[in-house]
Amino acid sequence: MQLTPVIAIHLTAALAALAIGPVAIWARKGPTQRTRLHRAAGYAWVTLMLITALSAIFIRDYRIPNWAGYTWIHLFVPVTLVCLSVAFWALYRHRIALHRRFMQGLYLGACVVTGAFTLLPNRYLGQLVWGQWLGLL
Repeated sequence: MQLTPVIAIHLTAALAALAIGPVAIWARKGPTQRTRLHRAAGYAWVTLMLITALSAIFIRDYRIPNWAGYTWIHLFVPVTLVCLSVAFWALYRHRIALHRRFMQGLYLGACVVTGAFTLLPNRYLGQLVWGQWLGLL
């Protein structure tokens, strides 16, 4: 597998979302509420997550168990889209606690956990990091 434009877009958006997510979460924590920063970082994070999820549809892997090129990790695409929809619905209905749970859960599940799975040795990013960059494989 090689770094195609779709994979480059997906990887860039995912890494940026991983970096911006904590800013959005932190901006609403503690005694000082940073509403503007929270909204700006939040909208940027949502945009990056949409780019990440939608670009994943065009990335296929036939080397590991798959269904028409889609692997188990592609299940996060509809999960991400549903979670974002529910989070914005909750915000619209002024159910802030539900919005917070969905956004924090989505960050943890879609960015942290899924990101960790992409570092497995049989995945493209895992081969890049462990094999080419660190020379461990």
